[in-house]
Amino acid sequence: MNFSSSGSNSTPVVAREDLKTAIMKNIITVTLCLSVNYINATLVYIFMKHEIFKMNPRYILYIHLVINDIILLTLLTLIQLLIYILYTLHVWLCIIFLLFSLPINLNNPMTLAFMAIECYVAVCFPLRHSQIITVKKTYIAIAFIWLISVQSVLPDLFVALATERLDFFQSQVFCQRQDVFRFPGTDKKETIFNAVLMGIVWLTLIYTYFKILFTAKSASADAKKARNTVLLHSFQLMLSMLTYLYIALTIELISLFPQSVHAIRFAVATIANVMPRLVSPLVYGIRDKTFRKYLKMYFFCGRKSNDIQFT
Repeated sequence: MNFSSSGSNSTPVVAREDLKTAIMKNIITVTLCLSVNYINATLVYIFMKHEIFKMNPRYILYIHLVINDIILLTLLTLIQLLIYILYTLHVWLCIIFLLFSLPINLNNPMTLAFMAIECYVAVCFPLRHSQIITVKKTYIAIAFIWLISVQSVLPDLFVALATERLDFFQSQVFCQRQDVFRFPGTDKKETIFNAVLMGIVWLTLIYTYFKILFTAKSASADAKKARNTVLLHSFQLMLSMLTYLYIALTIELISLFPQSVHAIRFAVATIANVMPRLVSPLVYGIRDKTFRKYLKMYFFCGRKSNDIQFT
């Protein structure tokens, strides 16, 4: 279920699981996917339904994060189902999955960095916040995020098209990045790209947190909330980074517990891919008063929209 592994060029090859176990694991995965996506889809619906969210850069960035989560979790679940059913996929189909999943997987950390910057400006420059952080600039930032993230996969695709034989794209492989983009040096390029990007994101989160901490000496409620939000972003980022440790962590655990290969792969994949998607609804969907009121209305039904007052 992993798309963004790096470092190792090979993973342990083991026999396929029995049908009962495979069905049970896929039921768990699909149930988690549908549950998380239902909550996130409700947040997207609320955002699209009410203008108050569309005019706020903070909510625009957040909903971009949520949409990325929906797409990525859907892709990861779909590829797992296909792997359990077919085991190997055509290279061209795997490339399509990679073209979407790899950039989206990088979008989230960068979106978290921009959300931290927005919190920093709101607390440290409250009078200029509406001028510095505008709706137009927010959409430009989102476009910039996508421009950077696609650089993680497009060069590899062009190199593969230029160096691989045509029949390779019709062959079948276990859908992993290193089995599709086989050109020497691809792993090193990916490692450097991810390390630089994650370093920038972590520096941004650390810098904004401490600037908020020391600038907002009044310890106002907004400042406290902003600090807590940046800390939650850091927690989200830590969970997201599990994806980059997927291969190394899996291999290490398998070496310690060689009799539990399938269980380890399933557990690590679930934690690395599903857990980060569970945090996003908590950051704004539950903590934010405006979103929380709309969530109550849509989840518990029967309440009219005019009963909801804006905060």
